[in-house]
Amino acid sequence: MGKVYDKVLDFERRFPSGIVWRTKKHSAVIEEYLDKGEKVNYAFCAQKGFNKINFFNTYAVCLTNKRILLGHKRLFWGSFLYSITPDMYNDMKLYKGMLWGKITVDTVKEVITLCCLSKNSLDEIETTLSSFMMKEKKKYTKSKETK
Repeated sequence: MGKVYDKVLDFERRFPSGIVWRTKKHSAVIEEYLDKGEKVNYAFCAQKGFNKINFFNTYAVCLTNKRILLGHKRLFWGSFLYSITPDMYNDMKLYKGMLWGKITVDTVKEVITLCCLSKNSLDEIETTLSSFMMKEKKKYTKSKETK
């Protein structure tokens, strides 16, 4: 098993009430695109987009030491990969409902909604993503100032 899938399994064991499917296949998409020297720090699965009747858009979400990756393996052929670098990240919004939670990640180009997460997992996800992005954004700001 890959590094991403191991982290996803760990997350699912700790927060089992999320709605996710085919996590091994989605994790493999991210594994395929990891760069040399890129370290997997955190990973989980969620539904991408917010459609109350469609529970089949599961994505693996991986936080590495360089970026956030979202991977989805289509049922028959093909896959999707989104990469969010710290310079593209704007902010994040959380919503905690009665059964599940939702995270909205605002980037320069689009807004990505991750939903059907265990509402107990939201605090951990928010802390992990926010602390990484704040730390990395400082590096980008410093490199721009020195130029």
